[in-house]
Amino acid sequence: MTQPLRTVVIGGGTGIYPVVTALRQLPTQCASIINASDSGGSTGRIRDEFGFPPVGDMRQSLAAMADPTSQHWIRELLLYRFTKGEGLKGHNLGNLLLTALQDMTGSTTEALAIAAKVLRIHGTVIPVTESNVQLEIEYADGTVLLGEHLLDEPIVPAQKITRMRLTPDAILNPTAAEAIKSADFIIIGPGDYYASLQSVLIVSGIAGAFAKSNAKILYFVNLMTRSSQTKDMGAQEHVLGIERAIGRTLDHIIMNNKNIPSAIQKYYATEGELPVADDLGADPRVTRAPLVSATTAKQGSTDAVPRSLLRHDEALIFECLKKIIKKS
Repeated sequence: MTQPLRTVVIGGGTGIYPVVTALRQLPTQCASIINASDSGGSTGRIRDEFGFPPVGDMRQSLAAMADPTSQHWIRELLLYRFTKGEGLKGHNLGNLLLTALQDMTGSTTEALAIAAKVLRIHGTVIPVTESNVQLEIEYADGTVLLGEHLLDEPIVPAQKITRMRLTPDAILNPTAAEAIKSADFIIIGPGDYYASLQSVLIVSGIAGAFAKSNAKILYFVNLMTRSSQTKDMGAQEHVLGIERAIGRTLDHIIMNNKNIPSAIQKYYATEGELPVADDLGADPRVTRAPLVSATTAKQGSTDAVPRSLLRHDEALIFECLKKIIKKS
């Protein structure tokens, strides 16, 4: 019997959700390595009170690994957000469950492993570091912000980020390092370029783990720019930044070629955000495919964190990954 392909997905919770759900349908053994600098919404409130690494994005990845049919209610419970109740409104049930396990075990990695075992979820969710870190961002005008959530708030005029670091310095989780080294495929993104992707890739030890891995590396280019993160950045600049961070050349670059509805573009344009320009030319590594979901996401009434309305489509990602894996 053919062994399942060991596949690692790197990013945040919302962006990589359709990738993780698509991988459930392929002969893969999936592990997701998640950023540990989230500081907004329910996650931010909990980390402020308990001092543990944030679990919001990790909880979303755990939910994505649940079987949508036989484990429908497990997925729903992990994603459930309270809409009322003093002290509970805005909190996510999955976040509370994982925080309880963090408190009991003293380890985010162990908390996630126990949750997966108890809930009978096939897959592994790994925090990139066990350290409780904050994201420090410096913009071109010299403004320095501390806290990932500030990337979603219009505190500074739209401009490029010139420097980013984690404080205190973070060391790569050994479990994450081993997953990268032993992977057959590593998929980076999609997700907020700095908040979800580079916040993982700047952790000390990541480049060294990639250097010891023989995995094929895939990168999903984002659908839209973010005015607070990637103003005026084309696909090539995204790609070069990822390659610098991991110290490796990407094997596959996946780019959406489906038109984004004009009404959606107009909505994003009010925030100074545009479709990521495809300036990759005839690069043979590029796979161009329709990837945009026909359904726009909705912002929850009690969700304090602004969410992207435009998402990648799980079924289209599945078809794209199936072809790439078959050829490799």
